[in-house]
Amino acid sequence: MKTLKITLVFCLISLFSFAEVSQDQKAALVDLYKATNGDSWSHSWNLEESVSTWHGITIEEQNIVGINLSFNGLKGELPESISKLKHLKILNLSFNKLSGELPSSLVRLKKLEELKLFSNIFSGTIPSDIGKLSNLKSLELFNNDFSGEIPLSIGSLTRLESLILSSNKLRGTLPSSLSRLKSLKVLSVFDNQLLGKIPSSIGGLVELEELVLSNNAFYGELPTELAQLTNLKTLLLSENQFKGNFAALKDKLPNIVDFDLDDVNSKGALATLDTEDDDD
Repeated sequence: MKTLKITLVFCLISLFSFAEVSQDQKAALVDLYKATNGDSWSHSWNLEESVSTWHGITIEEQNIVGINLSFNGLKGELPESISKLKHLKILNLSFNKLSGELPSSLVRLKKLEELKLFSNIFSGTIPSDIGKLSNLKSLELFNNDFSGEIPLSIGSLTRLESLILSSNKLRGTLPSSLSRLKSLKVLSVFDNQLLGKIPSSIGGLVELEELVLSNNAFYGELPTELAQLTNLKTLLLSENQFKGNFAALKDKLPNIVDFDLDDVNSKGALATLDTEDDDD
């Protein structure tokens, strides 16, 4: 009798271990494979085998919750059917050759926590309704060819901790809605075509550890509210047209490690900063 029970337990374990994901989810993965030249990936999939054996796929309770295909030779455009992966929490397709615009259906992935598409050749605009991804903690789209403005709806991503949009072709100003991202630790937009003054409301992002604004067309006085960002370790401002008493600002940031000013059209401020550093 005991042997029978043990056998049944092992059968049940085997049944659950090899349970397949739904046909919709599997079909979405196959679409991704075919749309991105899957036969030529560095780590390709055998479509005849179980999804659980496919490289970069994480499954929990028969649902696909993670896709990590970074550095895998993907080439092509993301299919609209990616929205069928409704349980997805992590999508990492970084360091590939993906191109085209992001599918409009991407914002239906309501459980997504990490969206990492950096170091590809995506173009077009960041979806205006990206704020629908309300569970996002990390949005990393740097080193692509995105253009247009940073969407206002990005302020709805109130769980966001990392927002990295650097090295694109983004224009316009920093949206005021950024002030709602109270959990943000990293804000990086360097090497774009952004302009305007830095909104004083950024001083309310007190969890910020990195603020990177270099290589844009920002101008004007730095808001005194930046001194409220006492957790800042990195503040990079070079290659803009800022003015102000930068030495005084640095003194008010106790944890600062990287403080890059470069030539910010304020020689007196730079001289003051150098003098104070020498005195230390």
